[in-house]
Amino acid sequence: MARQWCEGHSTSILCVGAAGGPDGLLASGSEGGEVTVWNQEGTIVGQLTLSGEEDNTSVAFSPAAPGLLYVSHGETVSILDPRNLKGAVEEFQGAGEEEINALALNESGSALAVADDSGAVRVLELPGGKICRTLRRHTNICSSVAFRPHRPNNLVSAGLDMQVMLWGLQKTRPLWTLNLQEVAEEGEQHEQRPGQLFNPPLAHCVSVSNCGNVFACAAEDGQVHLMRIGSGSKLEQHGTLKAHSQGASQAHFVSFLSHQYWLATGGNDGQVALWDLSQDPVVALERKAKSHVPAAHRRKVKGRAKGKQQSQDKTKIPSTVQPEQEEGEDGEALGTEEVLKSGPRLSFSHGNKVNWVCPAVLKGEPSLVVADQSSSLTVYSLSVL
Repeated sequence: MARQWCEGHSTSILCVGAAGGPDGLLASGSEGGEVTVWNQEGTIVGQLTLSGEEDNTSVAFSPAAPGLLYVSHGETVSILDPRNLKGAVEEFQGAGEEEINALALNESGSALAVADDSGAVRVLELPGGKICRTLRRHTNICSSVAFRPHRPNNLVSAGLDMQVMLWGLQKTRPLWTLNLQEVAEEGEQHEQRPGQLFNPPLAHCVSVSNCGNVFACAAEDGQVHLMRIGSGSKLEQHGTLKAHSQGASQAHFVSFLSHQYWLATGGNDGQVALWDLSQDPVVALERKAKSHVPAAHRRKVKGRAKGKQQSQDKTKIPSTVQPEQEEGEDGEALGTEEVLKSGPRLSFSHGNKVNWVCPAVLKGEPSLVVADQSSSLTVYSLSVL
């Protein structure tokens, strides 16, 4: 049964974050600069309205120091002490070139990635906030960013230009780019009947599994795009999950269940769902199908598609992958566009458009904390699994 956490905000809650550990706190940010910190029982620990009263678009606890809470508002990142919300401990003004949409910290808490409306991703050194990289390739708003676990120099970004990009921080160009719009046009699941319209696959949220090799990206067409990364950071497999009847706004891997390939999603259709992807062909890492593909097929992955036959081949990466490695790195890769047909393991009819889904363990109970257009949080238990 769902529980409500109320009275923490007076405006629509836009983002939620959870600190690790058995006594870890949670934080939520809303329109107008309101930040609220909660304990695991839903009791308010502290409240603060940040200066400027700009919308708080992302909150993130440092994985290395849970006593540091990062909050984005406007072009600024404020660092707060979640147990003593009297004001910002430090501020990185101008961290974003334009309004910031998403924050991500690497595992060691030594780097902060900032995605903003200009399409840029900036990487800041911590502590101090010195900008050490600015990554420019998105042609529209960059909506989401995430570091790869175990690979501190890799991060993935997604944007409203309908592109997902994997970056190596040693360079300022992406290792590869996946164009979701062209994937959608090629996919059989998008065959249109007369008069039928589909939303463009604007990319809203990207998440990386604990292994660091599986990505999930929620898109405006209701699909969640799944990607598996192989050796050399190459994209080996791609597939889609028809998760929502309207835009999919959230996709987050859940790290505390029976395996690392549980995925929580939320959408504009008011649905919240939990998916078991362990048997999905994209994330079944033990499948070494690429060894059975003729070399001629593998070489085709390197460039854009040529010919009708290639665009109809569903056993490889779609032509919309644009590898940007140096010459000589063959994309020996496979892809799949199979849709998970079994449906979600759990589904909650939330009723309102979902702004954020945050997996968290609350007093030992696996849960999803959901923010919508209201000023309250809703907590769904996953203990029935």
